[in-house]
Amino acid sequence: MMRKKMVGAIAGLVMGCCIGVAAQQEKGYWRAESSTAQSITGDIGFGGEKISINFTGFVIAQIRALEPGEVSAVFDADSSAAGSGNLYRLDIPATKKFLHKNNLCGTEDVQWMATFVAGRSLKVAFFSGAKMPVFALNEIANSTDLCGTFSYVR
Repeated sequence: MMRKKMVGAIAGLVMGCCIGVAAQQEKGYWRAESSTAQSITGDIGFGGEKISINFTGFVIAQIRALEPGEVSAVFDADSSAAGSGNLYRLDIPATKKFLHKNNLCGTEDVQWMATFVAGRSLKVAFFSGAKMPVFALNEIANSTDLCGTFSYVR
């Protein structure tokens, strides 16, 4: 009986560590790679429960990990590609201006952020709307809530 409890506790700790590591992959400084990132956000940084865009910090809350098919739908990535993605909740007002007086989503507040880290590259998608985005190819293709996708490198 004691052995079963010990094995269960160890398995729980290992799973908890794996979840924490997946969420930590975004941490650190990322250089803008895509033209949209270079013209709107510039370089970004993840630290703890914040994202920093153009020297302004915003609180983020991780909602859940993304499945490979969801990552593929949002970022046009191979669903068997190595890497991990996460969905975050945040609030970036439409009035917030970044590089070249650009904002992230026109007249809409940014409410959601999806990330995908593979090696030394990071892809980020921002979404407006109060409802959680649906990460299916048809839904993303017809979504009016997708503000844009951005690419970064280390």
